[in-house]
Amino acid sequence: MSFLQFNKAELVNLSYSLKRQIILANKTGAYCNTSIIACNTRRYHGLLAVTLDRFGGDRYLLLSSLDESLVMGGKQFNLGLHCYGDIFEPRGHKYIVDFQADPVTMITYKVGDIVFTKSIILAPDSDSVYVRYELLQAPSPVTLLVKPFLAFRNIHDLTYRNSEADPSAKDVSGGVSFRLYSSFPDLFLQASSSSAVFTSHPDWYMGITYADEYRRGFDCTEDLMVPGTFELRMKAGESVVFCASTSEKKPSMIKRQFNSYAAKAPEITGIKDQLLRCADSLVTNHNGRKMICAGLSWMKTGLLRETLRALPGLTLHAGKPQEFEEILDNLIAAEEDRFFHRTTQAEAPLTVTVALQKYIEYGADPKAVWKKYSGILKNVLESYLPGGREEISMQPDGLLWSQKHNTALSWMNAYINGVPVTERAGYQVETNGYWYNAICFAIEMETRYGTPDKDFIYRWTKVRNMVEDNFENKFWCAENHCLADYVGVDGQNLDIRPNQIFAISLDYCPVDPMKVEQVLKVVEKELVTRRGIRTLSPRDVKYKGVYDGTQIERDLAYHQGSTRTALLLPYAEVCFKVQGASFVKKAEWLVEGFFDDLGTHGVGAFSELYDGDPPHEPHGAISSALSTSALLSMINLIERNR
Repeated sequence: MSFLQFNKAELVNLSYSLKRQIILANKTGAYCNTSIIACNTRRYHGLLAVTLDRFGGDRYLLLSSLDESLVMGGKQFNLGLHCYGDIFEPRGHKYIVDFQADPVTMITYKVGDIVFTKSIILAPDSDSVYVRYELLQAPSPVTLLVKPFLAFRNIHDLTYRNSEADPSAKDVSGGVSFRLYSSFPDLFLQASSSSAVFTSHPDWYMGITYADEYRRGFDCTEDLMVPGTFELRMKAGESVVFCASTSEKKPSMIKRQFNSYAAKAPEITGIKDQLLRCADSLVTNHNGRKMICAGLSWMKTGLLRETLRALPGLTLHAGKPQEFEEILDNLIAAEEDRFFHRTTQAEAPLTVTVALQKYIEYGADPKAVWKKYSGILKNVLESYLPGGREEISMQPDGLLWSQKHNTALSWMNAYINGVPVTERAGYQVETNGYWYNAICFAIEMETRYGTPDKDFIYRWTKVRNMVEDNFENKFWCAENHCLADYVGVDGQNLDIRPNQIFAISLDYCPVDPMKVEQVLKVVEKELVTRRGIRTLSPRDVKYKGVYDGTQIERDLAYHQGSTRTALLLPYAEVCFKVQGASFVKKAEWLVEGFFDDLGTHGVGAFSELYDGDPPHEPHGAISSALSTSALLSMINLIERNR
């Protein structure tokens, strides 16, 4: 039995089923994303989106959907579903009786006495999606019609009827290939059955509407090219597999490949299995370079901050420690400029320290780690000295000041009309916490495992001591019993935000233990929910408890109240340090809260953020690297402290 299933009553209810999405991703950077009833509600939805190096490594949607019809006794039953304005046609969802997400995504249709299934597999190692159609029951032979809806566009864009599109089909073994625009690769559509015949009759389907884009206030309609129809006869008990790919397949191998992938699909028996499956889907190996995708389906791969924070969970705690250094080395090579010269992610280069600390804690040889990465960390530290970076620099008090006109220099980086919602210019509490942690780690590692470089140790010990002397004086707010979020030209900013959690969660903490406990009490009272940590206290006038509405409304809520699953990890790390094993039960309670949502937003995936207000509806990327990583690391923490 599938770990995640939906029944007929849920599936035919469009207000329910259209909100639930499936996401399949592979190592090449391709994905398949749609709703559980195969009706696309976002511009990002489609059966096959691939990473194209020829266009700078962004993702491009080639195949939007395959629409099926069954013909028997002179009657045609259309199983597809599209939205045109406020009208849904041809309303094939009324025939759906079952959906299962694992081990293979499968939709079951019942049309009178006909029982028909559609199973989808994204090949793990190629830009190929396989769709198996199986006629389980039928009183007489059935004709299957399959219409491909072609997009050939960037996943962030929409396409419209135009004269440049070339809908002509080129015959290939077992099917046809298309290239709507000359700069794109060919898309091969092939069937495992030699009886499948393609008839060309190209036509634009106009005004297809994406309901979720409409709700968000974005452009929401596009035109898709349907170049023709595949037709074949099937009898009860027969199956056929269609493959859409950027490479030509041997028709005789298509069904074998589908069966092979299906046999290797991991069995999902619980939350840990699902987490591991998601973690694997978020690590790509495009062109032999392993990297982390920040989130599916629209977030980018290889982002500095997201990779460094997600790296321990998606490798070490996912049972793949051998991938840790490979991914880190690829990131350093790709992001050298941001590591050592300039970045709008002020604190991000310093978080390489946290990743290395967790690697050593996991069991890596500290001497070997320092030998390999000491030069990287030393250069990162040096880059924060005066003259090293334009956007952030160490001040005479040893602390880091971050400021760039009209630029958000932290992870709270939403903008409205080019203006940051939370600019946070000045001394940022988390950035200075990471700064202190990195300095202390470098001094200790160099002393134990380095040359040692006495000049390095001497110079940076002076800086460490300055940070120790000034951190609490700068950030502690006795009135609120917590740390200021940042200190700017107007003094302490006293918004109650989660950034102070980062500062007190680190191995080297610049805050007195008694004050750490006070901070925890404030955080628990103001920010902790069962769906992550709020980004702002509900008592603040700027608080937005629901992440919905127009782009501006959502940007106002993005860091002004919405919760983050990923913030649970530093919070739990502090709680375990302060409370020990007595925190296990609460940690379990916090993690279990996400079990209930596996069928709510991204089916079987872990969302980027939630509403700050109950019932804490999920939003954002349907499969988030930071969320998945944090939950895997939380489970690891619980097991270690139980």
